[in-house]
Amino acid sequence: MKIEERFINYTKIDTTSDAESKTCPSTPNQLILAEMLVEELKQLGVEDARMDENGFVYGTVESNVDHQTDVVGLLAHLDTSDATSGRDIKARIIRDYDGKDILLSEGIYTRVSDYPFLKDLKGKDLIVTDGTTLLGGDDKAGIAIIMDFIQYLYENPEVKHGKIMICFTPDEEIGSGILKIDLKQFVCDYAYTLDGGPVNCVTYENFNAANAVVTFSGNSIHPGDAKNKMINATQLAIDFHNMLPVNQRPEFTEKREGFNHLLGIVGDCQQAKSTYIIRNHDLDLLHQQMRHFELITMHINEMYNRHLVELQIKESYYNMKECLTDKMFIVEQAAKAIEQLGYKVEYDPIRGGTDGAHLSFMGIATPNLGTGGRNCHGNHELVIIDEMKEMVKVLANIINIVVERGVRE
Repeated sequence: MKIEERFINYTKIDTTSDAESKTCPSTPNQLILAEMLVEELKQLGVEDARMDENGFVYGTVESNVDHQTDVVGLLAHLDTSDATSGRDIKARIIRDYDGKDILLSEGIYTRVSDYPFLKDLKGKDLIVTDGTTLLGGDDKAGIAIIMDFIQYLYENPEVKHGKIMICFTPDEEIGSGILKIDLKQFVCDYAYTLDGGPVNCVTYENFNAANAVVTFSGNSIHPGDAKNKMINATQLAIDFHNMLPVNQRPEFTEKREGFNHLLGIVGDCQQAKSTYIIRNHDLDLLHQQMRHFELITMHINEMYNRHLVELQIKESYYNMKECLTDKMFIVEQAAKAIEQLGYKVEYDPIRGGTDGAHLSFMGIATPNLGTGGRNCHGNHELVIIDEMKEMVKVLANIINIVVERGVRE
């Protein structure tokens, strides 16, 4: 099966995760994809492929060399973001892309003026949607790459490799799934997530993260009698948001700049709720942003001389960089593997998080590799088939480097 066919098959299953769910995985369709992957792994030759009660898929590619090597883990996640719909995805292949605006469906275009990187993709083969859903390249492209790599190893037994551990994880997008990983079933010296970005990127820095839920209590009364009586909870939510620094909204930030992202406001005059994600690569700056939320809460409550605003705020994950400072050979060998294909390696920090951040703090250093995806979490998401194929070669190069070096002392 071609890598693009494998990927499109995965996109047919809506695996949107649900942050409000109390189960793991948070949505049942993730189990459907997990079961499919277990069967595919077994067909490829991974005899111990299995799924646990939380929807994690585990498998082992046994070593075929007679000397000891590092055990390398490879991970990708099953779920997709709820930022836009993941239902009834209509994935479409564009061969030999002409570098111009892409007509997704009637009246919906992915325009070069909006996404200038498109001009550099001329001549590539792309996968896009019809513009009404996301594509699911984050992270089904990562799954497809790992599966294609495993197929390559089993179809080419002369290729030498050490032991490789495979894990497909649920609920990465909501940050909760990886906390239930069974490390007794995923035993490796270090690992790599394949979770988005260009083929030439190796990322070992991610955001420090916090989440905030702000609840507003109002006083509803007929608007005709509202003067000096009504307190509109939804208006309080708007006022709260407008007190946060405008230049810390995601649309005004890039690179290492942190942000406060309003996920949504729901409510009415009597009750309202705002939810935020708060991000910064610098932990001290993240704490400053969190403190700003606390100060605004106190200010509004003092202004009305009553408890109208309640803030729930907590940290959720941290920058993996501090876990890799003495293990940079993991990053360096990935960079070498990419350079062997003629690319100039880039080390841009992830403006988000990965399962690798949690794993790194659990003791398994796990930087991230690209998948050929662009514009994730939106209706203009696309995946570059050429880069997916190249990532299979990158994995092959990494494993070859590991075999040639042997166990790192």
